[in-house]
Amino acid sequence: MSRPSPALFVIVCLAALAGCEQLGIPDPKHAAAEGQAIGAACRQAGRALEDCYQLNPSAPKSAVFSGWREMNDYMTVHKIADVKPLLPPQLPKSLKGKIQDSGDGEADSKESSGETDKTTDKTDAASSKP
Repeated sequence: MSRPSPALFVIVCLAALAGCEQLGIPDPKHAAAEGQAIGAACRQAGRALEDCYQLNPSAPKSAVFSGWREMNDYMTVHKIADVKPLLPPQLPKSLKGKIQDSGDGEADSKESSGETDKTTDKTDAASSKP
């Protein structure tokens, strides 16, 4: 019986390692880069760092903080304003049950009575100008 060649062994090992992400084993370099991108996007959207951690529990906190801080410094130097998201964030399934509505109904009563907040009217009018 002949022994398998070492080259065949190396090829089999490389093929097995190439599918690690499909097995649920994350690539640390990819996770760090993704965490930095998440942190930068959270800062640009004006989200607090703690909110960013809660919305992205699988992202490494150190990478998220690094991206958030870099974007904060960049936005401060270049005097860039936050870009408010138009859609609410998609909460992870683990957080959906924890967050409860306050249920005070104050906003509903203002809308139904026709009252509006004058500060939001001014900001909406200013942002709609070209």
